[in-house]
Formats: sequence, C-alpha cells, structure tokens
Amino acid sequence: MNKFFVGLCFTMTAMMSAAHAEQIGSVDTVFKILGPDHKIVVEAFDDPDIKNVTCYISRAKTGGIKGGLGLAEDTADAAISCQQVGPIAISEKIKNKKSDGEVVFRKRTSLVFKKLQVVRFYDPARNALVYLTYSDKVVDGSPKNAISAVPIMPWATAETSVPAAAAAQ
Repeated sequence: MNKFFVGLCFTMTAMMSAAHAEQIGSVDTVFKILGPDHKIVVEAFDDPDIKNVTCYISRAKTGGIKGGLGLAEDTADAAISCQQVGPIAISEKIKNKKSDGEVVFRKRTSLVFKKLQVVRFYDPARNALVYLTYSDKVVDGSPKNAISAVPIMPWATAETSVPAAAAAQ
C-alpha cells in the first residue's frame, strides 16, 4: 500500500512540474463517421520557470472511435513557436545551465506509453532560450522534432517607450 502512495505522489509531482496548455483552436484534417475527426490542435503554454515566455504548439490528434475513447496513439508530428511577451529575468539555476533539458511541457499522446515533451536549454553565448519538442515512448521514441529560439531582449516599459503621437512627428 505504501508503494502505491509513493508512486501516486511521484506521478502527481511530475505532472505538476510541467506547464499546462490552453487550447487556442483546431482544424479537422480527416472526417470520421464514428467518433471525432482527426485534427491539428493549437495549444499555448507559459514557461513555468521563466515569466513572460509563451510557447505555441501545433500537434496531431487522432480521432475516430479509439481517439474519442482516449485509446488511440497520436503521431509524433508537432511544431513549436515561442515568444517573449514581457521582460525576462533568468534565474542563476538557468544561467548556470543546471536546468538544461528540463521538461517545461508534457502531453500524453497515447493511453500509456507515449508523450509529447518540450524541454528548455539556455544558450549564454547568444543570450537565448531554446525550446525543443519531441515525442518519446518507453521503448522507442521518434526522431521527429522541432525547435524555437527566444532571444532575451530588453523590454520597453511605459516609461521608456515613445508615445505614438510623439513618434509620428
């Protein structure tokens, strides 16, 4: 019984450490008579450790009867685009590259074994954050992947930005 609770606590901790996505929209790609259609889903999530970085992922979602019941395995196809949406402050842990390869987003893409993941790396030479998305399984993963780089730029505030009327003159 103790092993069950330890496993449950470990699973909950792992699930809470990665960001949760908000669905932005979707498009149908294949019509299915029974069950939902196959689709491409667009989701957004914020980096849980770095404020003001938002990533957008598009991924395939299998429909049909199995897809509707959550039994289908989605393909490993995904794309990612990440942007700076405000001022970014990098922690010492990230600057020292102690969190390179840390999972910032995870989505189950099959009933048990397959996951879509996004990991973050810091590139100090270019002052950029690099996000890599890939799919893996317990036994074998997929070489399909995509990356997005976010250059860390100074962010204009209300005090430092030029009013539109002054800029037009």
